[in-house]
Amino acid sequence: MNPKKTYTRLAFLALSLTCGSLFAQSNTGDKSFYNEVKTYVNPVLPGDHPDPTMLRVGDDFYHCGSSFHFTPYLPIYHSKDMVHWEVISRVVPPTASFVTDRPSAGIWQGAITYFYGSYWIYFSANGQWFSKASDPKGPWSEPVRVKGDPKTGPLGYDNSIFVDDDGKPYMVIKNGQKTNRIQELGRDGQLTSSVIDLDWVNAKLQYSWAEGPVMCKRNGYYYYFPAGDVSGGQYAMRGKALTADSTQWERLGDFFKPITDPKTGFRRPNHISAPIQLADGTWWTIGQSYEKPLQGADWSGMGRQTSLYQVIWEGDRPWGLAPTTKPVMKPNLPKSGILWRSAQSDQFDSETLSMNWHFLNKRSPNRYSLSDRKGWVRLSPDTARVHLMQKETDHYYSAVTRVDLNAEDAATKAGLYLTNGNQRVFVQLYSGFDNGKKLVFKLDTAIRTLPNSVGNVVWLKVERNEHQLTGYYSGDGKKWSSIGAPISAVSLDKVQPNYNSWVGTSVGLFAEGKPADFDFFVCKDGFSPLPAVGYSNYYGVEKVGETAEAGVTNDSDQGGWFMLSGVDLGNGKDAAKQIQIQLSAAASGTLEVWLDDLTTGKKIASIPFKSTGGKANWKSVSQSIKGIAGHHDVFVKFPSGQAKVATIKTIQFQK
Repeated sequence: MNPKKTYTRLAFLALSLTCGSLFAQSNTGDKSFYNEVKTYVNPVLPGDHPDPTMLRVGDDFYHCGSSFHFTPYLPIYHSKDMVHWEVISRVVPPTASFVTDRPSAGIWQGAITYFYGSYWIYFSANGQWFSKASDPKGPWSEPVRVKGDPKTGPLGYDNSIFVDDDGKPYMVIKNGQKTNRIQELGRDGQLTSSVIDLDWVNAKLQYSWAEGPVMCKRNGYYYYFPAGDVSGGQYAMRGKALTADSTQWERLGDFFKPITDPKTGFRRPNHISAPIQLADGTWWTIGQSYEKPLQGADWSGMGRQTSLYQVIWEGDRPWGLAPTTKPVMKPNLPKSGILWRSAQSDQFDSETLSMNWHFLNKRSPNRYSLSDRKGWVRLSPDTARVHLMQKETDHYYSAVTRVDLNAEDAATKAGLYLTNGNQRVFVQLYSGFDNGKKLVFKLDTAIRTLPNSVGNVVWLKVERNEHQLTGYYSGDGKKWSSIGAPISAVSLDKVQPNYNSWVGTSVGLFAEGKPADFDFFVCKDGFSPLPAVGYSNYYGVEKVGETAEAGVTNDSDQGGWFMLSGVDLGNGKDAAKQIQIQLSAAASGTLEVWLDDLTTGKKIASIPFKSTGGKANWKSVSQSIKGIAGHHDVFVKFPSGQAKVATIKTIQFQK
């Protein structure tokens, strides 16, 4: 690929188009929507993905944002369709001396761009810095500090890069509440030329902080998009020239259309990326938002989650389509082959650690080994706890590991770990010692303890069912016993001071006191019950019932489908050999189960069912499957012919 020829700058093509809404309602008459995956449901990057920026180069899309204290810093995501994303590199190593690793510190911004034949990342960490690469997969250069000057003033944070039609790049600068400026960049990545002073943009604090500004160009207009603050608000301005003259700019007001879906699960989105135009003329952006509870307790603890929005134009006035819980038509792009973004399983059988993992401090990356015991990861704490973590992405999952630890004193612990962003609220399920070997499950003052009757090598599982967590243990990974009653995770999941230090909940492994070995980590165990209501994508179905009786049914006589993302189906002799579905049914029919896609994926089962005699009568239907292994998106497809023909409560695989 020649990036110079294929590079499509951030939405700079001048094409006068007014694009209609592409919301796909569940009552559409097009049968293909019930048999193909043509739609998506936000967020496309669930869990903690704050301050997103997005770049298109040819047929590829790249995303980066603030990583804060999670290290290695600045993960780069890649996509072919803007819906499915994977981590391909991390820009800044933990050894970077200029980065502070306490919660709320670290690296802010992460603006990815392409100009003068290279990829660049600009970021804020005790000053403004950049790294560059010939390929976003890396390697990335050693960070270089951006030099300021008196005319520019402090370079601030949450800056972005705008590349004009003539190829000239500009830094869109934001510092404090009232400083908004634009300054050209040279071929060396440093600031040059005169400053375009836009301090009038937020002189009266009209836009709260007016932070995270991004720009694009269309039909001869420059568009400037400042965000309000972390809680929401996104605004738009336009002008015919890059000028400091406020009279040459027009304030357009809110960027997003008003929210009309009463069931939308997200607050006001903001911190959008610069809108991008595709070959079909449509425009798109990604933006962050905190999740709001439709009922019950808060979900802000998951962090700022990133969603994909179509941008429509009314003349030369841009509008971002409002958040909705309904399926939305995907961009007109080829299938990616990348799975839905979710926490990833790891068998620790590689020579290098997966880039999906992060650490909570700069010391921890030196405290693990994949070579000391082949097929296991060894965590070796120093004077503090060592963690190996991923971003939590779901409301329903079963995280599983197998740990080997000889606990002989109260300071020695190892197992599963969840923590909120400020690391003041955390969950532990561990093998430890307290007047004998113990298994302990705790969150704050809620503590469940049992004698460890299994031994040094024990299987541990935390099952999340929305705000309820249950701890389990096993000697063989097949027969599980609970460690006391469930524990409420409301304190973990709600907003804390400074928005949980600006980041979301992480889930993973920990050890303290002495080294511990972990055989694997699974975040969405397919051999545990998978609630159907935990789907990540769907079409033609709806959630019905409450709590323990909740399920998913088709709301159309044309059928419907839902998808459970990132399900682990084992490996080797422990691969999935049977699938079991718990349902109630009003009539007979056949369910189809597919892996990864409804057309290009693999159909693994057609499961017939009969009437169960009523909605309250739950029964299980099952079918043997040929050993299916690995990490998959699991699709369940309802038969056509009758609406609400069946209600599915859980899906579970058997070894």
